[in-house]
Amino acid sequence: MTLADWIDRHAAFTPDRVALVCDGEELTYAALADAIARAAGMLHDRLGVRLGDRVAWLGHNAPEMLVLLFACSRLGAIFLPLNWRLAAPEHAWILDDCQAKVLFAGAEFAEHAAGLHAAQADMRLVGVGDAQPHGYATLVAEARPISASPDAAGHATPALLCYTSGTTGRPKGALLDQRALLFNALNSLHMHGLTAADRVLTTLPMFHVGGLNIQTLPALYAGATVLLHRQFDPRRTLDALTTDGITLAVLVPAQLLALLALKEWAGADLTRLRALTTGSTLVPLALIERIHVRGVPLIQVYGSTETAPLATYLVAADATRKAGSCGLPALHCEVRIVDERGHDVAPGTPGELWVRGPNVMRGYWNQPETTAEALVDGWYRSGDVGHADEDGFLWIDDRKKEVIISGGENIYPAELENLLAEHPDLVEAAVVGRDDAKWGEVPVAVVVAQPGQAVDAAVVRGWFQGRLARFKHPHDVVFRDALPRNAMGKIEKDAVRALVRELFSTDTA
Repeated sequence: MTLADWIDRHAAFTPDRVALVCDGEELTYAALADAIARAAGMLHDRLGVRLGDRVAWLGHNAPEMLVLLFACSRLGAIFLPLNWRLAAPEHAWILDDCQAKVLFAGAEFAEHAAGLHAAQADMRLVGVGDAQPHGYATLVAEARPISASPDAAGHATPALLCYTSGTTGRPKGALLDQRALLFNALNSLHMHGLTAADRVLTTLPMFHVGGLNIQTLPALYAGATVLLHRQFDPRRTLDALTTDGITLAVLVPAQLLALLALKEWAGADLTRLRALTTGSTLVPLALIERIHVRGVPLIQVYGSTETAPLATYLVAADATRKAGSCGLPALHCEVRIVDERGHDVAPGTPGELWVRGPNVMRGYWNQPETTAEALVDGWYRSGDVGHADEDGFLWIDDRKKEVIISGGENIYPAELENLLAEHPDLVEAAVVGRDDAKWGEVPVAVVVAQPGQAVDAAVVRGWFQGRLARFKHPHDVVFRDALPRNAMGKIEKDAVRALVRELFSTDTA
């Protein structure tokens, strides 16, 4: 069986139940199953997609994105959702690294995708959402439906390739098989008490496992209804929560703060909402309490792209008494907290979090050495630091030391530092994060200019234009005569962070 069989089975049991709603248009499970079969036929017969081929998607949330993911699973192809916030060079590197066979692009990214296509001679480009003769709609309408895997794809077949920022400055493609997505869905059903009666709202971008896998795919596994927003809009989200019968939703802290800023929030009818799920960064207790005061449990999840992502979670029954905790190990997952020698630590003692289970990735695409560092005897070594209390509940003490999480997006300083090293007017640079009231954290570049060279902050920020996604650009540039170094000559990042904290301690806007 493949992931696509989930939809076929629901189409047999409840053909008229609504599976997806997007922009007011409904797609029943029967219609979704037909769309998947036709998309599989299009991929196989018209585009030559076979077992193991990579199929990329560049676009906002859309029903076609989910249709293609399920169709790829039927063929045993690997679905690659691109982060549309990235810049063209970042997309080009990813597509070249994985040698994508086809790129599907939403109309809003048509020009951008054409540029990517020009640099990838062997990659096909298919437009979605426009009226071009060889676009998605035409190809699907003419396709022969394929309702069974022609190459014996199954749960052990790779299914999803998600690129995350890497500590070396190059993205890492985490490869998840169909079994990982199945067991992640089972974990989500347990976490949320998810059933076919639920109505799930998806506003997070589905190029992240948070938007795709915490509730969206699990809801379709359960036979529930997913309301899909192409992009997050606070007012539209609040309207959906109050008028569309939403029972579950995932919102990262930056989204929650945007909702809380609306004057309508205080009086909004949230009686249908069983819980809100959050994660991706450390969640302030004050924010949790502001949600709880409205009578809605805010439950946290801990995980990463490499764990599909559900590794631990809090359930609604524990939301108040364990507020701030990331809960217990997932139903189908093991978690260890270990010291530097790999030995388990006692409750209350901080240690590195290791995760093992069928939800864990197979490895990083084309990076065997990095994979070997991350996976040891089946355990994924997260690099994150946490501790368990006497009841076994997990509390996160610190994230991976270098990563900056801004509005739910991971930013690795190495990406920025590598580019700054190429700037002809700079001697050296270090990038760290600082607290920000809106985004949680933002990057700050601390730089040293060439002797006698006048450089201003605007010039440094402009260096990133068109090279890295805008959300990765430094919000602030700090000039220094030299960077702090240790006895071995290595930049002391802790001292740089302390400097930034001191400079911006009263300015977090």
